[in-house]
This record gives sequence, structure tokens and C-alpha cells, in this order.
Amino acid sequence: MEEVRFTVLGSGSAGNASYLEVGDTRLLIDCGFSARQIKQRLASIDRIPDRLDGILITHDHRDHIQGLKNLASKAKLGLPIYCNKLTAEEITRAMPAEYEFHLFETGQSFEIGTVTVESFSVPHDAVDSLGYLLRTPAGNIGYLTDLGHTTRMIADRVRDANVLLLETNHDLDLLRDSGRPWDLKQRIWGRHGHLSNEGAAEFADTVLHQGITHIIGAHLSRECNSPEMVRAEFEPILQRHNLEHVQIIITSQDKPAETVLMGNDTFFSEKNFATAPFSN
Repeated sequence: MEEVRFTVLGSGSAGNASYLEVGDTRLLIDCGFSARQIKQRLASIDRIPDRLDGILITHDHRDHIQGLKNLASKAKLGLPIYCNKLTAEEITRAMPAEYEFHLFETGQSFEIGTVTVESFSVPHDAVDSLGYLLRTPAGNIGYLTDLGHTTRMIADRVRDANVLLLETNHDLDLLRDSGRPWDLKQRIWGRHGHLSNEGAAEFADTVLHQGITHIIGAHLSRECNSPEMVRAEFEPILQRHNLEHVQIIITSQDKPAETVLMGNDTFFSEKNFATAPFSN
């Protein structure tokens, strides 16, 4: 069985990108850091962008696409970009360049090398935001970042995930008591904003099963959250489901998280020794 490697290169309002390797298939999921930072973060896990088979995009907000022009446009590496039509239009409008778009309909499933990508709609204030279930021969990865609330449909789409990346953006009390403008608070905790720790934990409670091995907390706010708060929400739920074996990984905006390895019926993670912060 081919080994699978999955690394969140960074996640937060400063940028979002992840790396997935399944045998000879190598993908980025989102490209929300500068091209230089993407290269540095890949180098920190001994990978290079020239070997990428494509970039899969969740939505058009800048913290998910800002590196595309200088990394993936035809004037640079000419990498295939997989997204839906509305997202492609917004990318071209925001960062004019010639791109190699591979368009698909929201809800469509398709293959990129040895990865089967299942797309579905998620509620967020972008033009056509997506979540994914990434099926590989060694296990499945649910990818849910930037969503204001969860639905039964979303739960059904990621129920087969062995690794679940889930937005844990903020603690509700910290956000309420923060000095942020009221309209920004309303956007963040609104139904098309960002998922709170509490909302993420309630969702996880509905999809956990004995085959899950990792929960990855993503897109943490610097001001209104902490890794300790995220863990405090998930640990009691894992205990209640007798899932103490599940590893909780908390992502950072500043450096790659631990790499999740899957294959030969094993699931584990290894630490990456990247230095931070990366230069722009």
C-alpha cells in the first residue's frame, strides 16, 4: 500500500495551505501564503513545489489563494488549479494572470492521480466555498476549514474520514469580550463566518467513529483562541466515545504542523522541525 503523508503547512488568517502526498501524487490544498513562504514551508518537510501535481482550492478568500499568481500561474510553474467556476472567476479578478484551471461542479467527485476528491458546499461568505473528503488507498481525510456552521449533509460527507481537519477558529467568550468591532464579531460568529471551538466539538461528536485517528484543529484566531482551549473542548468527547487513541493536532499560522502518516495499516504523526516565522 502506498504511504500517505499529510501536512498542514500553516492555517489562520495570515494564510492557509496543506500538503498531501499519496505515492507519486502530490497536491497542495489552498495556497494562502506568498509563493516564497510556500516554497520555504515545503522545503521544511523536504519537498519542492516543482513536483506538485496541482493545487486544490476551497474558496477565493485571499488567505487561501494569495500565492497562486507567483507560484502556479503559467508565467511561473504552470500548475493545474482545481476549483469550481465561480472561484476561478474570483481568482482571475483578484490576481489577473493566465492560469491552468481544471473546473468541476460543486458536489462533483473526481480523481487527481491516486486521490479521489469528493467536493461539497459549506456555508461561508465566499462565492462558492467547498469542503472535501480526500479518499486515498490508506485512509480518508475530511477537510473543513472556513465554515460558519455545520449541517447534516456536511456530517454525512465526512463520516468516513480517518483524519478530520476541522476549523476551530475562536472561543465564543473570548471573541465576545475582545476589542474587535461589533460588525466584525457578527461576521465571525455568523452562520457564514467561522466555526467556534464549541461548534467544532459538537460537530465532531456526531461523526466520531473507531476508525478515526487524528483530529486537526485549524484556522485558530491569535487573539480569541489557544491550543489549550481547543484541546479542552475535544478531549472529553474523545473520552466519552472511548477514543483516547485519537491524536489531536493543533495547527499554527507560523509553521507546519506534525505530518500525519498513513499506510500499511498504521496511522501516526511525526513532528516537523521548521523554524518560524518564515520570510515573505
